[in-house]
Amino acid sequence: MTDGETGGTFRLAYVPGVTPAKWVNVWIERMPEVPITLVAVPAAEVVGLLRNGGADAGFARLPVDRDGLSVIPLYTETTVVVVPKDHVLTAADEVALTDLDDDEVFHPLDDTVEWTVRPGLPAFTRPATTADAVELTASGAGILLVPLSLARLHHRRDLTYRPVPDAPQSQVALVWPTDATTDLVEDFIGIVRGRTVNSSRGRTTPASPAKKPAKRQAQKPAQNGSGRRAVPTGRKKKGHRPR
Repeated sequence: MTDGETGGTFRLAYVPGVTPAKWVNVWIERMPEVPITLVAVPAAEVVGLLRNGGADAGFARLPVDRDGLSVIPLYTETTVVVVPKDHVLTAADEVALTDLDDDEVFHPLDDTVEWTVRPGLPAFTRPATTADAVELTASGAGILLVPLSLARLHHRRDLTYRPVPDAPQSQVALVWPTDATTDLVEDFIGIVRGRTVNSSRGRTTPASPAKKPAKRQAQKPAQNGSGRRAVPTGRKKKGHRPR
């Protein structure tokens, strides 16, 4: 039996910063007979992986090219600015985009925040990855804006972060190829949506309805040969008197 089908292995892709543990734990508890395999993939590659059959479903950051894909938006993350701990921005609990006007801001090639206008001043280089941008930020060469989960993922002792409420936000979604919506994919969708085991969208075979007992027909008294109703032995006819 092939992957993604009933009784096979369910392959779940996820991009950096997304933690699928809570859904995976429910799967393990609810579907112990079907192993789940986690596939870590860069944000820019998750769609290609799904289209090539490398995973049955995946957690991606929107926007994505939705051609041939089904998408369920799940949650939105706060965008934060990552700065060295001695940076002037750490004096505030929150930071506005205009507060970054005089700072060089790194814009990595794998940036997951969709910007209409990039804040701050362009940095001297565009790092290939967010991890590279974090390293450069730690050196004091600039600052970086990322979703909160990525700031936590790349945490360093010499860096901190502050929320930027007026910045665009990153949205996480469950994505899978529409033409490959298998039973296992439906099961995982149910888990992500919070459906119970007994949900009508689940694959648990419903119990067959109990057969209604056959109606009892009223028993007609047996008739004797003369066409009259037979009287049971020992029972006298009403009104009969012995001579």
